[in-house]
Amino acid sequence: MTVFEKLRLATEAAQNEQDLPDFLAARIFTIIENQDKFGGLETEVDELAEKVKIYDTYGQTGYLGMGVNNVILEKAIKRFDDRLPTPR
Repeated sequence: MTVFEKLRLATEAAQNEQDLPDFLAARIFTIIENQDKFGGLETEVDELAEKVKIYDTYGQTGYLGMGVNNVILEKAIKRFDDRLPTPR
């Protein structure tokens, strides 16, 4: 399984089980669809997949504060934005 497949599976699970917002899921799927732009960033993609796996709508509010919320996830996604094609 590639890191992009791992990211796709994690995103789909977060949508179905953790109420991952559609706007964040769409941005993640854009990364997956443009994986040719992210050569050499497999470690970063894997780290993003791990963040998506522990996504929690109310992240950082639990007993141990171990979740990833919208803000943290959005910052992680933003690191990929500069490599994506600009919409026309």
